[in-house]
Amino acid sequence: MSDIIFMFLFFFMVITTIRETTLIVKVKVPLATEVQKLEKKSLVCNIYAGIPNKKELAGSGTRIQLNDQYATANDIGDFIATERQSLDEADRRRLTVSLKVDQETKMGIVADIKQELRKYNALLINYSTRKTTIGNLFTSK
Repeated sequence: MSDIIFMFLFFFMVITTIRETTLIVKVKVPLATEVQKLEKKSLVCNIYAGIPNKKELAGSGTRIQLNDQYATANDIGDFIATERQSLDEADRRRLTVSLKVDQETKMGIVADIKQELRKYNALLINYSTRKTTIGNLFTSK
């Protein structure tokens, strides 16, 4: 009996993935009908934007999160350089930036992020969304 329990425990330990980044901003991504999955997730770095989870520490305005800390748009260049350095030389040009932005975030913040990405030639951008049907797109909020 204990063998079976340890076998199940080992199985779940092997298949469980550990989240790399702890979200410190609330992100409810918008709905979309045409969704594609990213093929090589090892070439993806994430930029989060949303309202902080702990407003008393970080304020109530939209904040940008890079890795596990708050950042400004000016910090994106260093973030991209660090992410590129962690990749092989051949994969550095294929680095994809995934923007995980709360659906209530103003477009000005997204434009600021995109401007910084352009400065550092990070031109492969993915917008994270949730899949829905056309009918649900107009009725969901």
